[in-house]
Amino acid sequence: MNIRLASIDDAEAISALIYTLAEKYVVPEFPMHAANALLVSMLPEGIRKHMRSGCRYHVAESNGRVIGTICMKDNKHLYHLFVTEAHQRKGIARDLWLTALAACRATGYTGGFTVNSSRQSLGVYEKLGFIAQPVSRTRDGVISIPMVYTPTR
Repeated sequence: MNIRLASIDDAEAISALIYTLAEKYVVPEFPMHAANALLVSMLPEGIRKHMRSGCRYHVAESNGRVIGTICMKDNKHLYHLFVTEAHQRKGIARDLWLTALAACRATGYTGGFTVNSSRQSLGVYEKLGFIAQPVSRTRDGVISIPMVYTPTR
């Protein structure tokens, strides 16, 4: 497995990965309008739009295939973290997080991090050191649990 900085050319593969997993695990509990809006944002053009706006994606590859991805927004918000089902529970999410964390630190950012977790991903983020905030949030039908990662000094 190799982790590298993603380029705009990776948008199709990133989209295929996150769309499939979000459709199966994240959006079933959302109202249809919210599910559709979230999934549309995960289409290739949505990924390219995030990249153009400064979001930084890294991808994990195995045998030339993207098997995981992470996206950081403004060096402080974890926006996407997905790993294919066949490669879950192998430490890839942790490796992606550590890579993204190092990239954020390399820019000089020393603060904490946030993520808006789905209910299904809560345990993964907790294992990475994020702490759930006391209240979940629903915005335009999208349900999320705000979480915070505070660096240890």
